[in-house]
Amino acid sequence: MKKNYFFIILLIVLGSAGCKNTVDSYLNKKPTDILLSDQLWSDPSLVLSNLASLYDRVPEYQELDQYGNFADFDLAFPSAYGDYWRVQNQYYDYNNWQNWDYDYVRAINLFVQKDRLADKLDNSDKIRFLGEAQFLRANAYFDLVKRMGGVPLLLDTLQYDFNGDVASLQHARDPEASVYDFVISEFDSAANNLPKDPSIKARATWGAAMAMKSRAALYAASIAKYGATTPSVSLPNGIVGIPASKADHYYQIALDAAQKVINSNEYSLYMRYPNDLQKNFAQLFVDKNNNPEVIWVKDYKLKSRNEQFTVGNQPHSLTEDAATGGFLNPSLNLAESFEKLDNTFGPFKTDSAGNYVKYDNVGDIFKGRDARLGGTIMLPGSTFRGSSLDIWAGYILPQANDSIITGSDFGQQKVLPGQSVPSQVVGFDGPIDELEHSAQTGFYIRKFMDPTPGAGDIGTGSNVWWIRMRYAEVLLNAAESAFELGQKDLAAQYLNEVRARAGLTTPLTPDQVTFDRIVYNRKAEFAFEGQYFWDMKRWRLADKVWNGGTTDLTTLPGKADAPSTEMYGLWPYKIYDPGKSDNGKWIFKIVKPSAVTNAHQFRLGNYYSRIPDNVMANNPKLIQNPDQQ
Repeated sequence: MKKNYFFIILLIVLGSAGCKNTVDSYLNKKPTDILLSDQLWSDPSLVLSNLASLYDRVPEYQELDQYGNFADFDLAFPSAYGDYWRVQNQYYDYNNWQNWDYDYVRAINLFVQKDRLADKLDNSDKIRFLGEAQFLRANAYFDLVKRMGGVPLLLDTLQYDFNGDVASLQHARDPEASVYDFVISEFDSAANNLPKDPSIKARATWGAAMAMKSRAALYAASIAKYGATTPSVSLPNGIVGIPASKADHYYQIALDAAQKVINSNEYSLYMRYPNDLQKNFAQLFVDKNNNPEVIWVKDYKLKSRNEQFTVGNQPHSLTEDAATGGFLNPSLNLAESFEKLDNTFGPFKTDSAGNYVKYDNVGDIFKGRDARLGGTIMLPGSTFRGSSLDIWAGYILPQANDSIITGSDFGQQKVLPGQSVPSQVVGFDGPIDELEHSAQTGFYIRKFMDPTPGAGDIGTGSNVWWIRMRYAEVLLNAAESAFELGQKDLAAQYLNEVRARAGLTTPLTPDQVTFDRIVYNRKAEFAFEGQYFWDMKRWRLADKVWNGGTTDLTTLPGKADAPSTEMYGLWPYKIYDPGKSDNGKWIFKIVKPSAVTNAHQFRLGNYYSRIPDNVMANNPKLIQNPDQQ
């Protein structure tokens, strides 16, 4: 009735003469707040806007917007009360790291379908858009397979005809190897349609496709080879698990793809500060000015999209936002993973024959190490934004049986023996046990930290990009693949190139290239870049390193399968012994933050995440992942 009244009133208002054309015009008026499909696919700028939304949805577990996840396992301690559970959790839920985002896959498939039918676009635009969609689809399936194992390969948009029968929408899981084969071939197809332009960083290019192909093939090869060490982590028909016989096949693909990027001479290692290699490594991640190493990024160009990584992780003493900062405290476990310049591994020297080793300067203990150490971690004695950090745990009194005088708040003051006025007895950055934002391990993170004034203000934030692929990984992918194929000369060549940039100038001989060195060089190079966790899974080392047992760091670093289940720190103390030669020198103590109350245990069922229960209930053709009873 209301509709009828509307038309009657409309006719009266408009009058009878010529009203039909007016009514038709009114009722058929095109909407101005939505775009129809044919409108979108006739304008390349609108298509690009649609494509940008697909780039924004690239799935990632650890990145600048999700830096809390870097405090999982043994890389960093979470210096925030609400996150101590990360170091008090022994087991990991089988749902962790889960991804079953077929809405995203369908959106990409729809984009591919529309692009191929878009006859109003210039052919060069169509080809590039298709290449980008293929690149994103390959990456989406790569993320699915590395988390879930074999998944249904759906390359069309499924349509339900509402006849009550949904069987046509239910698909079984494809074998894990088949999914990797698709990912590899799809990156190839994408590469053929993408520009060969290294100046493009935030969109897919030929170089990005080849580099990602190398990564995907390396994952498949590792699972094929090292999956033999975890035979129960498999399902019938290869749904989970890849035959060992395919390992060399995938290693060769990884090596070939990496060498195509290397031989193109389009990219190179970042070396703008050759006289300060620690600064050089740190600047690699924040320098957006024609950076020759960066291949593919998630960029933050718009102020409304600035990320908060620097806000959340800046040192307390230098904070631009007093309410936050200092979240990621890199562990001593990680710090000791960086080699000495003589190509040996070893712990930092804190004692000798039962006595403290004394250092003139607080940073001396870290000298003679891989430059990536200081480029990744803010150490005692480091600077940020041109100012020195204030990391020290208190005074040690040799004359009083090495008793300690310290404080429970940043920069706290107390009266020292023999004095009448208070003196500062602990750093303005800590370390102070269980005080959030303090450097509870003795360290802050440096990688990805933006020194630009204002980047640490929550209202401003930073536009430092998240690097998804860089040239150093291409070199290390090639080195690992060559090593596994028995080509140690080639492995040494590529490995030494990356190590030289880190100050390790004594080249490794081919016989010195070992699996352990491959593992530790990737850990040193890619810490906090979203690589370490997946590397440990593909090598089937996760259940061995995070085995649930307590550890005390007595195992020398450099052994790939050495357990590392609890996070430790290294605290500097000033010697207070007036009138003695050691007064003002430094000693160090290995500590375990008291919030660390459990040893991490990665179970065999964690190698592949659990398929969501609602997905299993809706599709009887699926089978659940193994070892998750």
